[in-house]
Amino acid sequence: MAPKMMYYLSIFIILVGMNSEFGAGLDGHYYEKTCPQAESIIYEVVRNATTFDPKVPARILRMFFHDCFIMGCDASVLVESTPNNKAEKDGPPNLSLGAFYVIDDAKTKLEKSCPKTVSCADTLAIAARDVVLLSGGPKWSVLTGRKDGKKSRANETINLPAPTSNTSQLIRSFGQRGLSTKDLVALSGGHTLGFSHCASFDGRLRNFSAAHDTDPTLDPQLATDLKRKCPKPNTDGSAGQFLDSTASIFDNDYYTRVVAGKGVFVSDQSLLGDYRTRWIVEAFARDQGLFFKEFADSMLRLGNVGVIENGEVRENCRVVN
Repeated sequence: MAPKMMYYLSIFIILVGMNSEFGAGLDGHYYEKTCPQAESIIYEVVRNATTFDPKVPARILRMFFHDCFIMGCDASVLVESTPNNKAEKDGPPNLSLGAFYVIDDAKTKLEKSCPKTVSCADTLAIAARDVVLLSGGPKWSVLTGRKDGKKSRANETINLPAPTSNTSQLIRSFGQRGLSTKDLVALSGGHTLGFSHCASFDGRLRNFSAAHDTDPTLDPQLATDLKRKCPKPNTDGSAGQFLDSTASIFDNDYYTRVVAGKGVFVSDQSLLGDYRTRWIVEAFARDQGLFFKEFADSMLRLGNVGVIENGEVRENCRVVN
């Protein structure tokens, strides 16, 4: 084969590989002509909301993850239930989600500027990038072109990874969505932002097993602190624990805490105890720059999970057109 033909064939293979990883329907310049101001509109809304409510970054990032893991990144998590359908938003794992108003505000402004153009799914994906950036984390170019799904079912949320999951269960769950073990560890680093109520980890504190009252992988001092914050019976529904010691800053403190036995969830701490993930946790704990790079790459892959091209662009993110 002629050298020039070999060159073009090589370029073609590279482009096909890129499309298979990030989705043929997604494009970094999707709104360049139809709504070039889309990202700046979303950023402004997210920045203002974060200024007034420091919980927004963790909530938007978690919302994006929960959306993509159930039926793909199609904004189905934003849909309200109806008398005939209980939507994802009202599934048990999603009852603690919040900050939906941020996406609503962004969508309202987008509709005024570019009617019926920017999908709710893309709005959420861009907002998730922006909250990481505003919290001191990495920036990446969000690929856009997602369409909004027309279905949302609460019973699907049973498939979300639980804070009680072990590493094997997590690897299996991520693998079913085309995500690697490295993606699992990198995306778990999103726990650097946020807070958990006691119910998600109190199983580690008392009657953990026949041999141990408290989970032996949990740092003893942290266990004592958590028992104080989460007494039995616990009448304070707001009680809980931040997931790292710099919970409003996107950094690699989450990993240093896991290495020290201070991961709050079973799903966090199990990453250190499994040979398939331990080396990645330790690498991210040593090198924040490496974590930032891998997190950005994994968010791109997460954003490609279940992308649909035959959906719609909702005018109101809470209601299917």
